[in-house]
Amino acid sequence: MNIKQFEYKPLAHYSYAIVSNGEMAIVDPERDPSQYYAFAKANNATIKAVIETHPHADFVSSHLELHKETGATIYNSEKLGADYPHQSFDDGDHITIGDITLKAINTPGHSPDSITIVATDGDDTALFTGDTLFIGDVGRPDLREKAGNMQAKREELAGMMYDTVTTKFTDLPDDAVVYPAHGAGSLCGKNLSDAASSTLGDERRDNWAFKTQSKEDFMSTILDGQPFIPSYFGYDVDINKTGADSLEPSISEIPFEENASATGLIVDMRDEAAFKKGHLKGSFNIQAVSENAKFETWLGSIVTPEDTFTLVIDTEENKDALLHRVAKIGYEKLLTKVITLAQENLEQTPSLDLADFKENPDNYTIVDIRNTSEVEEEKFFENALPHPLNELRDTASEIPTDKPIVVHCAGGYRSAAGSSILQKKLASATVYDLSDNIEQFK
Repeated sequence: MNIKQFEYKPLAHYSYAIVSNGEMAIVDPERDPSQYYAFAKANNATIKAVIETHPHADFVSSHLELHKETGATIYNSEKLGADYPHQSFDDGDHITIGDITLKAINTPGHSPDSITIVATDGDDTALFTGDTLFIGDVGRPDLREKAGNMQAKREELAGMMYDTVTTKFTDLPDDAVVYPAHGAGSLCGKNLSDAASSTLGDERRDNWAFKTQSKEDFMSTILDGQPFIPSYFGYDVDINKTGADSLEPSISEIPFEENASATGLIVDMRDEAAFKKGHLKGSFNIQAVSENAKFETWLGSIVTPEDTFTLVIDTEENKDALLHRVAKIGYEKLLTKVITLAQENLEQTPSLDLADFKENPDNYTIVDIRNTSEVEEEKFFENALPHPLNELRDTASEIPTDKPIVVHCAGGYRSAAGSSILQKKLASATVYDLSDNIEQFK
């Protein structure tokens, strides 16, 4: 069985191509379909099928574009209620790709419309589990209370996941290879492994969800301590249910200006050092200076689907790459223009006197913008005020401004964004970013 796993690291997303005898199927494709075309060409294969295991919350899929460009049939559960041309793919349904048979199993739990794909080729079996079964974990059940065709309460979905784990994989062999849609770093689960694949036998042995336990204990575990839900998750579920616009035409319409200024909501993707030296007043510093930076996650957590924004970039040569990153979560629709900065009328971020902060921490209001679970696990400053970054635009007004404010996270990336948000929301306060100096307080 010729299976290619594609990884998009910032969203910890895996997609797949399955090739046999000149035919190819794609599972859970990301927004940019170009890599799938290249793989099909390299293998002299025709793309015949695109399969969606569920309407994804954390990224926008290219299933509709692939259908339009290649004529491939889109397969998904009828329960999804898809608004694009598709063929239902549920319990008992199967298709063939060359010598490979692909069978659908309804595996609700992460969402009510989730499916797992069982691929067989002779004695070989592969499972494409979407967000149902991860390596070391299962998908979170709390994302479909307000989005999608079929909405379900988290308790209901947690119960469905228990039933899925205990009944749906029973007849499948231990040596079946498990290929999930996400790995460590995804917000679609809480304890995902760094491993990109596993076997069903290993998961039965090592994954907590397969341990013998009551339904009540299982539900308690899966519902406890899930990470926050970014603002864009419901938005992406709805886009994926309808089918996204084709990528390149969608981003080519966005205006670009050099040496420009802007008003309103501004996202500045530059390195924090460049941002602090000079930026437009009120900008949010959400960095995208490395390929692995969690730019998409924090863009979609800080900026809501109801917002529109201007994107400040470092150089024109990076424009297309950054537009592709914005489009990974469908936010090109919110983007009014992309600019590089003129050098006049820029603000600077003040530098913290680290020695004074160490000697007189009580002279500062310390704001911890890490996630709630991180704060519960360990505090770096006993008197720090917890304000998770994804909520900071809404909670900033609760922060006292009678002292200078010092913002920290776990490593410095998030505090650059958090301090810039507070600079805008608390204009009368002095706001400092502790940045990577947090390492000196651990």
